[in-house]
Amino acid sequence: MEPAQARADVEQIFSTVIAELRAERLVERALQLEAGAIQIQGERYSLPPGARLVVVAIGKAAIGMAAGAERALNCRIDRGLVVTKRGFAVHAGLTHFEVREASHPVPDESSLAAGQAVLAAVSGLERDDLVLTLISGGGSALVEALRPGITLDDLASTTQLLLRAGADIWLLNAVRQRLSLIKAGGLARAAAPARVVNLLISDVLGSPLPVIASGPSVDPGPVLADPGDTIRGLGIWEELPVAVRRALEQPWQPDPVRNVAQNVVLADARRLAELAKRAAERRGYQSVVLGDRFVGEAREFARFWCTLARHIHERGEPWHPPVCLIGTGELTVTVRGQGAGGRNTEMALAAALELDGVSGVAVASLASDGDDGISGAAGGVVTGQTAGAIRRAGLDPKQLLRENDSARGLAAAEALLVTGPTGTNVNDLYLAMIR
Repeated sequence: MEPAQARADVEQIFSTVIAELRAERLVERALQLEAGAIQIQGERYSLPPGARLVVVAIGKAAIGMAAGAERALNCRIDRGLVVTKRGFAVHAGLTHFEVREASHPVPDESSLAAGQAVLAAVSGLERDDLVLTLISGGGSALVEALRPGITLDDLASTTQLLLRAGADIWLLNAVRQRLSLIKAGGLARAAAPARVVNLLISDVLGSPLPVIASGPSVDPGPVLADPGDTIRGLGIWEELPVAVRRALEQPWQPDPVRNVAQNVVLADARRLAELAKRAAERRGYQSVVLGDRFVGEAREFARFWCTLARHIHERGEPWHPPVCLIGTGELTVTVRGQGAGGRNTEMALAAALELDGVSGVAVASLASDGDDGISGAAGGVVTGQTAGAIRRAGLDPKQLLRENDSARGLAAAEALLVTGPTGTNVNDLYLAMIR
């Protein structure tokens, strides 16, 4: 497949999907203002005279979610706060919200300041008041209030160690919850006795509520298994700060949350896959969703994905081309080098090597939020010509992969897809397009 044609198809599919999943649109559809009440996904919440409406938006999609709430609820918002990733608040244009930016994926002082601002925004409320939380992925790093004895350096170094070791979001957030006063329902407890309603855009496969942004405003439910054994299996237990190891070894049973009235998941990876299927069919492909919970090492998944695509290309079975294979999920990268990239650019570079010299097949790996690690891109689109283009630029694609320097390699081949922040965050999209 020619790179230009592959890129045009991918860009059209991706832009169509993102338009449907924009946070502003999803939230505005879910809310309806009435006289003395708000309808939220069909449930009615009274707001008697004097009752306050507080709206808190946290995550990479927070700006869009807040904009949707502002459109639907307008001047009824008494207090509004947005916390999003640094650089994501450009042209926010919100009039009823204080807007803060904080660090992601490793928290810093801005994350602590944001955490205090969130707790302050929901403090001092009464039973007739209503807190509407708009939660999206990224919130775990953006907003934090630490337990006594845990320092910011402890949290930052732990986060970096886990990320570099390839920890998945379940493990990462299980650790974060044990170190935090705001996660695992802490925000909702701080808002009591006010009612809390959560609208969520899920970036966690299967959409388990306590794991999305580490569950700041939902009941933690049954406590997740002790993460210590898993961390030991990664070989980094002894590298963790002493205070963190001590906290992880202590019994942990968060109090239940009793003031949450409703949880609504507005979009997730399954919806991402469904929309991609429709968009690919409009481009003339027979479209097949192979799964919406893919996990594992990015380069290993690339081998599987390309092997299947090559089989279909060579044999025309089990589907006859043109075919678009679709998957969604969240891969991981075990970092061994010092290069720049993310899980999607790593998957794409590994796919370029698997497809080297193969015609008629293109592969894309894209972050739905437009922000793949430290790549500066949403991800990459590669064909059988990509690896050769990298070599002609004077680079060795195999060496780049060993050094986790995928973004540099794809940039040299003009195979990066740069979108900027998309306004949503529902995991990653994988495409294999066979002509």
